[in-house]
Amino acid sequence: MAINKNHEFDELDGVKCGIVEKNVLPERVAFLKKLLEYNKFTVVVVPSPPPKAPPAPRPVEGEENVATPEPAPIAPLTFTVGVTDYTFNTINAIYGRLLKTPDGRVVTMAYWQQQEAESHDEIPYYEHS
Repeated sequence: MAINKNHEFDELDGVKCGIVEKNVLPERVAFLKKLLEYNKFTVVVVPSPPPKAPPAPRPVEGEENVATPEPAPIAPLTFTVGVTDYTFNTINAIYGRLLKTPDGRVVTMAYWQQQEAESHDEIPYYEHS
């Protein structure tokens, strides 16, 4: 059981893992896997379970069920990404400046969320003079 929402762990493919993100698309999986493996984490990726389908409507007595239920729309295939270090915490890793990009810069939140193509390492507020 997780201590809080920011520190989740679960068993993925039989290995206890710290959950990095859930329900991510394949493009995001590729980004995270490359970044985390560069930082020497062993990454485990498994398909996310499909969302629960709503229950079928019950037929009313006395009426024939002539309408066939419409098939549910197919949800996009998503994945759960974890690392074998089950103590891994995404927030601590980013704000603790523990992750580096392949070009040697510190990973910022904007880079992690893929809002910026390059990580622009900011000087922490406490180092400003």
